[in-house]
Amino acid sequence: MTPHEHPADHRPSPAMTESPPVDPDLVEQVRANLPGDEFLYDLAELFKVFGDSTRIKVLYALFESELCVGDIAQVLDLSQSAVSHQLRILKQSKLVKFRREGKAVYYSLDDDHVRSIIAMGADHVEE
Repeated sequence: MTPHEHPADHRPSPAMTESPPVDPDLVEQVRANLPGDEFLYDLAELFKVFGDSTRIKVLYALFESELCVGDIAQVLDLSQSAVSHQLRILKQSKLVKFRREGKAVYYSLDDDHVRSIIAMGADHVEE
């Protein structure tokens, strides 16, 4: 290996490293129970939404209370435009919902699943 080559460039090909399964029945059972690619893609897309700290801040604010865009902006010290952008993404992912009251629009977490995801993530980080 030359000084400019990376060790990863010298890994054996997958075919060279594959070995027969230790428990072929278990491997087949697990393979049969895996969800389809479309479901896994949708799940990955959902988790991508949680990959932005600003969106997490918005969700945390809504974890506490139903709020309008202006209130969220003030709580998080963000522009209303930035909050609206994040809320649009969160709505598309069905993580927040809204209701109108006159001219005001109030946002809240979509359901208890969202609350649980946030709580479990927080528990995991705190471990």
